[in-house]
Amino acid sequence: MNKRISLIRPTLELKEEALAYRREHFAHGEDIINGSELFDKTESYEEWLSAVTLNMNPETVNENWVVTDTFFAVRGDDNKIIGIIDLRHTLNDFLKDLGNCGYSVRPSERNKGYATEMLGQVCDIARKYGMPKLKLSVEKSNLASVRTIQKNGGVYSYSFMFENEQADVYVIKLGEGAL
Repeated sequence: MNKRISLIRPTLELKEEALAYRREHFAHGEDIINGSELFDKTESYEEWLSAVTLNMNPETVNENWVVTDTFFAVRGDDNKIIGIIDLRHTLNDFLKDLGNCGYSVRPSERNKGYATEMLGQVCDIARKYGMPKLKLSVEKSNLASVRTIQKNGGVYSYSFMFENEQADVYVIKLGEGAL
């Protein structure tokens, strides 16, 4: 498959495009940007960039978090940030149901297959790390995200309640002998 997007780690050079990405979510009434490692809650891009950079390294990860890679999905033909996705290498008590990965696509670019491509690329990265599987949770009502997970091999595992809404957990096996 010809890649339309590349997963790129956040940099200072991407600041203006990243802020435009965030503003579009907010303009659409979305105050939560899944997979953004609190980009939706941090005023300063530089502070956020520092935090996600520190969280990539086991020696500098926040003691309340887990080693996490965060990527912008950047479209190749115009360098526009289409989405954001993170990969949590392990799960702590807080994340045990929420899973290894969260993602969002900019509102004006939804329903074009970008989320499926983003998740597929993160699965490839997780395989390179030797991760046997990814666990992902999704609100039962978010049918677009359910389809994205299923297109990447996700199989329903169980449900739980999160913020008064049912969430379903899916598992994507990443290789032979994956758990």
